[in-house]
Amino acid sequence: MLSPLLPLLLCVPLVSCKCSDPSPAFPVPSWTKQHKDDSLASTFHAIDTALKSIATDDQYDTTSFSVSLTSETETLWSHHHTALKQNATRPGTTHIDNQSQYRIASITKVFTTLGLLYQHSAGNLSLDDPVSDYIPELNSTSAIPWKDITLRLMASQLSGMPREGNWADLATTPFDPTSVGLPPVDREDLNLPACFDPEVFESCNWTQILPYLNNKQPVFAPGQKSSYSNVAFELLGLVLARVTGLSYEEYMHESIFKPLKMESTTFKTPESDEHAVLPLGQFFWDVDEGIHNPTGGIYSSSADMSVFLRYVLTHYNALATGVNWFMPASWTGLRSFYGMPWEILRTERILEHSNRPVTFVTKGGAVPSYFSRITVMPEYGLGLTLLVGGESSILEKIQGAVTIPLVRAAEGLVWQDIDTTHSGNYTALDKELNSSITFAASAATGLEVTSFISNGTDMFDTLLSTYAQLLGIPKEAAWRVQLTPTLLFKNETSQEGEIWRMQIVRERTEDGPIWDDFCLVDVDPVSYAGEPLNEVVFWHGERLVELSAFRRGAVDASNPRYHLGHITILAQPNGEERKYSPTSEEPAHTACMRHNEQ
Repeated sequence: MLSPLLPLLLCVPLVSCKCSDPSPAFPVPSWTKQHKDDSLASTFHAIDTALKSIATDDQYDTTSFSVSLTSETETLWSHHHTALKQNATRPGTTHIDNQSQYRIASITKVFTTLGLLYQHSAGNLSLDDPVSDYIPELNSTSAIPWKDITLRLMASQLSGMPREGNWADLATTPFDPTSVGLPPVDREDLNLPACFDPEVFESCNWTQILPYLNNKQPVFAPGQKSSYSNVAFELLGLVLARVTGLSYEEYMHESIFKPLKMESTTFKTPESDEHAVLPLGQFFWDVDEGIHNPTGGIYSSSADMSVFLRYVLTHYNALATGVNWFMPASWTGLRSFYGMPWEILRTERILEHSNRPVTFVTKGGAVPSYFSRITVMPEYGLGLTLLVGGESSILEKIQGAVTIPLVRAAEGLVWQDIDTTHSGNYTALDKELNSSITFAASAATGLEVTSFISNGTDMFDTLLSTYAQLLGIPKEAAWRVQLTPTLLFKNETSQEGEIWRMQIVRERTEDGPIWDDFCLVDVDPVSYAGEPLNEVVFWHGERLVELSAFRRGAVDASNPRYHLGHITILAQPNGEERKYSPTSEEPAHTACMRHNEQ
């Protein structure tokens, strides 16, 4: 007898989810006051203790730092450390708190890119326009193919252009090149702009820099390979200025800082040192970066950066049509990627009970004596700010000391909540049907289907096992049915009717062949009567589950699609019956099952 799913062999890729557990595994959690005060309190206490221990190292006596964690709605926790040793003549602030100001360096690139997305959304430019459309001084005779370099490539570190316009040529520095084995050079023969003064750390202007850039060589062809470029963002700042008619700094203030009420964030050196973090020996606090501002000129505080991260967490997929700001644009390593302009880590090594990958969307920055990183954890709805004034090596230590215990604690709390709201046995509202489905939640397996009976048929023995074989999973191999949230709702307005999809996941017990790491995601493999066969909808207010494709009905001869037959009766917890019909303004729950309360 032929399998009813045999035709799917023609269209279903023979690849199972062997490389990892499905991600995302749960809807973005809402971190309540109770979570902050009770469930996460012990984790925050442990992180505080770890950070205090790190700061006791003698090498960090001149280092101050601020760390702040925010949810989508509020700051959940912060930690600040004031350097033990400070400059006696100009100490700056002597008490680090959430208003203390640091130079955040290349995190500025995130703001530049946000301004670019705003202008793309407004129709004033296109991300896929070549940069030469806006800066015609970048001429066609240059070795760098400016006409092939789009604004999107520049923001994604895929432009192939040089890293620096100036400030990176050793010939422009006061040190003796022969001391490190380099041949001597005569600066007069280098054809450098006059602003390249080795004795003065100052910015050039565009009249000086653009001709110089035209004489530079590309690193890669555009779009070929990622390579970090500060020049790309300096030019993007010039594009924004020309498109908006404002200076770059004015545009950032009017479009981002002011609307978000980021009152401690500026490109100008703060007039007062009241909140200034001034590490012993620093010299960069008062440097005006000029045309380099779009790549690294911002001063800010942890409080302001938390405000910004809250905005990013709630708007990243709605800033411009077709742009999910957290998606990677190119790879930089096995588990790391460049975004636009994010630096992304995706690792399966952090969770204790699962190999499911966790994504960290970050952007770091560094100028002399100031080191910073923001980290967004979109799956958890969390954003972390880390600002350092002093010794650079402390940044990575703090990053690990905070993120690892934080993610593990958040993961545990998420599954406690999912178990409470989703797990259980659901039986058909129509008692004539022998139909039921059971869900169980754990950190190891996610939200999974542990039993599924439809009209007396065990779906694990029939439909699901057949499909597992079509995915290339051997009969003897272990597999499970795990649910993946789509982050969509049947009623988007009221955020009701939470939609999930069932996926068959092969249990990975040991390392297999190299190609076991190859996994193609296909969450919508087959439908039945026009409905996704694997769609599960949770109606939490009524403790109901809807299996969209398993609805009762009859075939309409004039239109061979399954449709609702008679009125579906929904039993309410108080025993009252309510009736819905397909034409009702309220949703008609098809193939609904009621949760059996424990």
